[in-house]
Amino acid sequence: MLPTVWKAINAAQKTTEEDEKMSELMKLNHQQVMEIIPHRDPMLLIDEVSELVPGERIVASLWVDPAREIFQGHFPGDPVLPGVYTVEATAQATDLVLMTKPAYAGKVPLFLGINNVKFRKKILPGDTLEIRAEMLSERADKAIATCKCTVYTGGDLAAESEVTIAMR
Repeated sequence: MLPTVWKAINAAQKTTEEDEKMSELMKLNHQQVMEIIPHRDPMLLIDEVSELVPGERIVASLWVDPAREIFQGHFPGDPVLPGVYTVEATAQATDLVLMTKPAYAGKVPLFLGINNVKFRKKILPGDTLEIRAEMLSERADKAIATCKCTVYTGGDLAAESEVTIAMR
């Protein structure tokens, strides 16, 4: 898996001269995301990445497909994306921040903790989420990191949290 991961990372990095200042800024399509993180449908909650600086920050997106089975039960007649899905999307964004660092490539990301979670706006079927994560702290000796995460829909803050991941 490791060589495939690095092919995806290298293919995503900008290499033109005018972009040299931002050589670490990456974009990832859906296939490249799947080559880096181990999640798969129905639990893969990142469609693409518009900005990624490995080990620092990310801006990712997810289109909330109205056909998702979860909406049959949450809530019939008034569907809302469950908060746990929103939290998982932020964890996956955090995974991408970490797993694009050479030290963590090919490791398994484990959800270690979540703090200061606040849900600010309902997320509805058909919404497109903008998921942001920025590194707050890292304990490289323990392979543990925490990111400050925010989720927006329609330009409005929908959720925020601090996500801690252990790489194993």
